[in-house]
Amino acid sequence: MRIGIVLNEPSGPDALHRLRDELRRAADDGFASAWVTQIFGVDALTALAVAGSQVPGIEVGTSVVPTYPRHPAVLAQQALTAALALDGRLTLGIGLSHQVVIEAMYGLDYSRPLKHMSEYLSVLLPLLDGEPAQFTGETLAGNITLSTPRAGRVPVVVAALGPRMLKLAGSRTDGTVTWMTGPVTLRDHIVPTITAAAQEAGRPAPRVVAILPVCVTDDVDAARQRAAKVYQVYGTLPSYRAMLDREGVAAPEDVAIIGDEDTVGARIRALADYGVTDFVAGDFSKGKDSERTRALLTSLL
Repeated sequence: MRIGIVLNEPSGPDALHRLRDELRRAADDGFASAWVTQIFGVDALTALAVAGSQVPGIEVGTSVVPTYPRHPAVLAQQALTAALALDGRLTLGIGLSHQVVIEAMYGLDYSRPLKHMSEYLSVLLPLLDGEPAQFTGETLAGNITLSTPRAGRVPVVVAALGPRMLKLAGSRTDGTVTWMTGPVTLRDHIVPTITAAAQEAGRPAPRVVAILPVCVTDDVDAARQRAAKVYQVYGTLPSYRAMLDREGVAAPEDVAIIGDEDTVGARIRALADYGVTDFVAGDFSKGKDSERTRALLTSLL
């Protein structure tokens, strides 16, 4: 199992410089990959292209770029350009986002998410592979050829949690990237569902990139309280709520990996036995706990 890390979303006029420095530290520490979220701050692909072009030797990924606001041809063009800047080290993570974001904020229709993602891939994937897209569907169309130079193939992972989305990801893409999904759910639902779909489609074994909050500490109660505050919103979003319910836990802090070095290390290592191919740490530690958390993570590399 490869070990990666989530890079903190930078802010301020020196945001890209700080992202570059954080990425360089991750590369120097030996992490296999570094991931940037796409929410309401910097554009993840643009930021990674700029910062990552200055830091060789580490895979970089998006976790994840929402599909609805960008036509798949536009996203393909942007991803191919970013991959050029990154010498082919980009993994493109994409996802639906959430109804409250897509409809209430962007004003777009979120009524058919599975159909949307299936049709989105019908345009995105051929363009990423250097082929024309010739598709007319019910939610979108794309009849276009790109001349964007390519630095090799751009892998695509889909933020898939439900059974039908996992089957779609397994049958057509390189895998999935999950968030707020606990170990039992990964073992009993995510891994077997997407793996079976890939096998049925004759595809290679899929990547399962599992991102979870991590903190090495002796004050477990304080860390849980902080996790409860930082991650509260994820317990209210339907897709993550469904995964927490499937796990049998009440709140996001219940799937955060918190404890001393032995506890956290054992919980991370167990994910490999459950079929996770890539564990990506969302480090939310503070103060001296940050040093301990980083040291533990690098000891697992």
